[in-house]
Amino acid sequence: MNNLETLGENIRNIRKSKNISQEKLAEMCDLHRTYIGAIECGTKNVCFKNLIKLIGVLECDVCDIFKNINFSENLQ
Repeated sequence: MNNLETLGENIRNIRKSKNISQEKLAEMCDLHRTYIGAIECGTKNVCFKNLIKLIGVLECDVCDIFKNINFSENLQ
């Protein structure tokens, strides 16, 4: 699993733990649902601005988002 996939999985797990659908999360962040889906699948590299939106809306710790990310590797 690469870092984008791990990041997406972390976001998905946090979202699901809060019982928020992809649609609702997208609406709350003013993003498109397919963008959220692509982030969660690890096929879309989320920009910093949107990552900050996600962290704020999910009310989670930054460490939770970056759990198990290997910072010695480049994001692909």
